[in-house]
Amino acid sequence: MAAMIGRIWGAFNPPTVPKSKDALKFGILGAANIAPLALLGPAKTHPEIVIQAVAARDRTKAEKFAKSNNIPEVKDSYQEILDDPNIDCVFIPLANSLHFEWAVRSIRAGKHVLLEKPSVSNSTEAEILFSLPELSKHDGPVLLEAFHNRFYPAWSFFRSLINPADVVHVSSNSMIPWWGTGKDDIHFNYNLAGGTMMAMGTYNFAALRMAFDAEPEECLSCDVTPGTEGVHAKIDYDFTAKFRFPNGAIGEAHSTLKGPTMWTPSHVTATHRGVVVPDKSLPADQEKVQSREVTLHGVIHGIFWHRIDVKDVFEIRTKDNGAVIKKWTEKKSRKTYSFNEAGGEFEGLPGETSWMSYRYMLEQFVNRVRGRKTQHWVGQQDSINQMKMLDMAYEKSGLGPRPTSNFTTTMG
Repeated sequence: MAAMIGRIWGAFNPPTVPKSKDALKFGILGAANIAPLALLGPAKTHPEIVIQAVAARDRTKAEKFAKSNNIPEVKDSYQEILDDPNIDCVFIPLANSLHFEWAVRSIRAGKHVLLEKPSVSNSTEAEILFSLPELSKHDGPVLLEAFHNRFYPAWSFFRSLINPADVVHVSSNSMIPWWGTGKDDIHFNYNLAGGTMMAMGTYNFAALRMAFDAEPEECLSCDVTPGTEGVHAKIDYDFTAKFRFPNGAIGEAHSTLKGPTMWTPSHVTATHRGVVVPDKSLPADQEKVQSREVTLHGVIHGIFWHRIDVKDVFEIRTKDNGAVIKKWTEKKSRKTYSFNEAGGEFEGLPGETSWMSYRYMLEQFVNRVRGRKTQHWVGQQDSINQMKMLDMAYEKSGLGPRPTSNFTTTMG
């Protein structure tokens, strides 16, 4: 308990380290509630990041936000941030419906972009955004969809324990209790590209894709509790979806923004088919078969708590008819709050047990901007495929994909 308290205290009270003379200067588009968690806190411990400016639709709100977070400049508009040559990078935590326009504008202004997930409203926007010619230039801007949890050590360690080629089933669940959202939240506004699949389901869907290391071929079903009136029409309060992946593998996902009062951690479970493993101690007419199930509890915010459970079921069988001679189960659990705790191939990678997933992500973002090696990345095609999966599910649900920004029609 003491270790957990110390770890979380350190995550929310990070020290401010000295900044390098050539530190990257960030501008934030929108005084969003997620910004302190996703960028401001993590930036304190990174010597190459300075938060320079913020802009919001309401300048008074931006001024209050800047004062409470020690941000030196308040701009009159998002565009003013983009026009400032002193700004190197922008963070876009706006409503989903505004991601596309301001990511395009930022890229065209030559800014590196850290873009809140989901990256855009639908795959049409994703195809355009992630195919911008500026992104393919050698010295062009960097664009990263901020899938922070995929940079956390527990996720990397989880993936090292599974063999995607042998995975036959993956399930992923997440939830937000009913008291964690309100009816006027942007998540429940269709015009702002809201919905549970957009807010939480994108984590679940990414977990399926990463566990299979493949893209879904079909959404077999997607049951939702839909909104019916005004801006709530066509949004999903919860969903349960099933996908077919290559070789007949099945992925299932569930989430809700109106969950039970008691919060439960997100999780993903990957189930492997039985595979023959070498065992020289066996007679020639027998074989050893291993079936593995790996579960990561705490997929989204592993800093608070997570656990990786591995269950291996072994059978000794006869080769001629598969008769089971002996069967037993072996279980083990691990926690990896840093790469050093993960050990093995991860030993020595940067990180502290008090780093949130956002801090691990920021480390790689800066490395990519600086032209250094990155241990993990969310590439352009990866983000496009993620939006295709969301569209696939929304189509199957009957609600249809989220609306496309009018900004797409103004692009030259």
